[in-house]
Parts: sequence; structure tokens; C-alpha cells
Amino acid sequence: MKKLLITAAFATSVFALSACSSDSETVVETGSGNINKEDFYEELKANSGEQVLQQMVLETILEDKYDVSDEEVNKEIETYKEQYGDQWESVLQQSGYADEDAFREDLKVNLLQEKAATEDIEVTDEEIQTRYDRMQTKLVASHILVDDEATANEVKEKLDNGEDFAALAEEYSTDTQSASNGGELAEFGVGDMVPAFEDAAYDMEVGEVSDPVQSDYGFHIIKLTDRVENEDVEPLEDVRDQIKREIAATKVDQAAVQAKIQELMDNAEIDVKIDEFKDLFATEEATSEEGSTTDDSSSEGESTEEDSSSEEGSTEDEASQDESSSSEDSSSEQSE
Repeated sequence: MKKLLITAAFATSVFALSACSSDSETVVETGSGNINKEDFYEELKANSGEQVLQQMVLETILEDKYDVSDEEVNKEIETYKEQYGDQWESVLQQSGYADEDAFREDLKVNLLQEKAATEDIEVTDEEIQTRYDRMQTKLVASHILVDDEATANEVKEKLDNGEDFAALAEEYSTDTQSASNGGELAEFGVGDMVPAFEDAAYDMEVGEVSDPVQSDYGFHIIKLTDRVENEDVEPLEDVRDQIKREIAATKVDQAAVQAKIQELMDNAEIDVKIDEFKDLFATEEATSEEGSTTDDSSSEGESTEEDSSSEEGSTEDEASQDESSSSEDSSSEQSE
């Protein structure tokens, strides 16, 4: 199921910061006084300018490298509308959007980021076919979720020895919502579960209990209780592109995406003309190099002073040693 994950940014389509830096045109009139564009701009800049500027720059860079058509945006919005139905308008408002047009702006940026994130990810025809075959069936299952492998093995051994799955779920499972119901889960289909859970469940026979399956949530022991035919599956040729997107999304490495976005921004020759944000896009490496240059310069100065001090100390020590030597010689002569 698709979820409305995008949250409202400070509406880049409304707050065009660069358009009103020195304009005194009145934007609000009141009986107590007026607010002009310049004051409005300064207030926006002070309170949300950094976030807005970052989003606008990122969108500009992504639009230069990737294409997202109005048709793609419209298709994505229709998918959301089908999912939420009559609740669509209220979902938009709860997510912080004044209307669909405001959401559309952020959705376009989201799609641009998706293209950047999945550009180098390979999805094979075999993977697409496997996912499509799974779409023909929905599953009913129960699970016991525990934190560590040792506990999972302990539970599995008890199951192998004939102990009741529901009772063990209530005793051991950290998924409190399903544990109180003997581990039973709602009917699910492709994309509803994390990949490791889905892969294991779709490979099982009805009545089978799995070995421990590791996911980001811990270790699952799964019991498949039913397979239900899904009658609403469209022909493969109509959903191939969507399936490919969904598979690619499961392969995204967030660290790699951040590195890629940073590389795009580093290569974009960003030159901010607003003094307050001049270093907004400066990389840590560049900042580090500047600091290193300063440190080196400072270090050289300190080194020179230390060397000078060391030389002076050495001269003083030698003089002291000479005086001491003369004194010893003198004492030796007197003794004789």
C-alpha cells in the first residue's frame, strides 16, 4: 500500500525568496500599519530561509539532470486518490498542505529524488516476473518476533517439540499488537511486509513454520495459514514499470543516495549571493581544508617560535656547561 510520506516544506512555490529582496511594495494593509515585501522577505529569510533555499537549489539541480513530466506527477496523484478515496482532502490537510497544488510541488521533487536514487539500480526481468507472480496471491500468516537469534532458536525448538504457536507468541513476541492475538497478522500482499519477511512467507507452504528470519525489526518465526487468490491483478505489460520502481526502491542504499546528492551539489558550482547563507552549501571537506591551511600557518609560526626558544635554551645550556667545566677545572687545579 502506498503511503503519503511527503511532508509539507515551506512551500517553495509560495515563498520565492529571491524575488523580493529589495522591493518595498505593500503585501498586507492593516488599520495599524502595512507590511511590505522587503520586511516579509527578511522575516521569511530569518525564520525559514535556510530550509527553503536548500530545497529550491536541490530542485533546480535535479531538474537539470532528470526529467519528471506533468503526466508522471498526475499519475502518482491519481494513485494516492484511489488509495485514500473520500479522505484525500483531509489527508492533504493533515500532512500540512493547503491544497493539491502545494502537494504537487513537493511530489515532483520527491520523484526527482527517486530517479536520482534508483538511476544506477538494476532490476532484472526475472525479479519483475517473480514479483508479478506473487501479486496473484495474498497471504494469511502469524509470526513470533523476538530481539535476538538465541531466543528465536529457543522458540523454534519449542515449536518443533509440539508446543502451541499462539501460546508462544503471547509469551515471547515483541510485536505486542499481534502477540495478544496469538501472533496472527492481517492479510497481506506484495510490498506490505519488509523484503526478508515477504521472501520467506511467499516461499512457504500452508501450515509450514519457518526457521528464524532476520529483518530490521529482529527475528521472525512465521507460520503460513492460508493463501488467498487476488483477482484484481492487471496484465503484466500494464504494471511492469510500476513493479520495476517498487523493486528498485527496496534496493536503495540511503547512504549512497546522500553521497550522490552531495556530489551533484558539489559539481553544481553553487554561489550564494545572500551573505547570511554564503556558506550554506560549503562542504565539510572545503571547510576542513580552510581550517587546515590556517592551522598549518599557525603551526609554522608556533614551530618557528619553538625552534627559536629551543635554540636559545640550547645556547644557555652550553654556556652553563662551559661555566661548570671551568669551575671543575679550577677546583681540580686548587686540589693539586
